[in-house]
Amino acid sequence: MSMALIWLIAGIVLIAAEILSGDFFLLMIGSAALAGAGAEVLFGNTFVTAAVFAVTALGLITVARPWLKARMHGAHIPDNVAAHIGGTATVVSTVDSTGGRIKLKGQEWSARAFDESQVLEPGTAVTVVEISGATAVVWAERL
Repeated sequence: MSMALIWLIAGIVLIAAEILSGDFFLLMIGSAALAGAGAEVLFGNTFVTAAVFAVTALGLITVARPWLKARMHGAHIPDNVAAHIGGTATVVSTVDSTGGRIKLKGQEWSARAFDESQVLEPGTAVTVVEISGATAVVWAERL
């Protein structure tokens, strides 16, 4: 069995195994093995083939894999509560340190002011500082 065929089979098996892992590591190694198979066909030298495999694998793992993971998986947000922090909302009914209502991402939320001295009137744009239970704690830069 020729070395090019062994590299080709290894590459195909690794790429197929990627379906089970979903981490893009085996895909990168499998692609490097396919590059090694091509180098074996072109040059027929084991050292050149191993160098092509190593350089391709290293390049794919360090450059392509992080980019591909970020592109496919997006930014990690631990939960829906964390997704609201930093968001902009509009005051629906007067918000002070004891309570009020805001409209956040199309939904009404109970809210209270982060700064106890602030009294936020309806229509004021606010920023969600934290979520405390089912209450958004908000703050307005300008009053």
